[in-house]
Amino acid sequence: MTAALEMPRVQECVVAACAYNQSGDCHAFAITIGSMDHAHCHTFVESPVRGGVDGLVAQVGACQRSDCRHNEQLECHASSIKVGPDNDLADCMTYSGR
Repeated sequence: MTAALEMPRVQECVVAACAYNQSGDCHAFAITIGSMDHAHCHTFVESPVRGGVDGLVAQVGACQRSDCRHNEQLECHASSIKVGPDNDLADCMTYSGR
């Protein structure tokens, strides 16, 4: 089991429309990445209300992209990730297929 302190951080998020984004930092406690066919940030919420925890930088809680080279047993093992726009409003830009 991966300890919370070992979970990769969201180094940068450039999706300004997300309610958890404050000045390029994600302030959700943890995010979930991916589905079977795409590396979306499933924690993305488009809202005028800002959320999250001040002073906290999000970590990757789970990754469902088993075909990513950073994924081991549905856990992300990248040193950190970046979230940005791609096929939808918020995707893991660190995703790299095996």
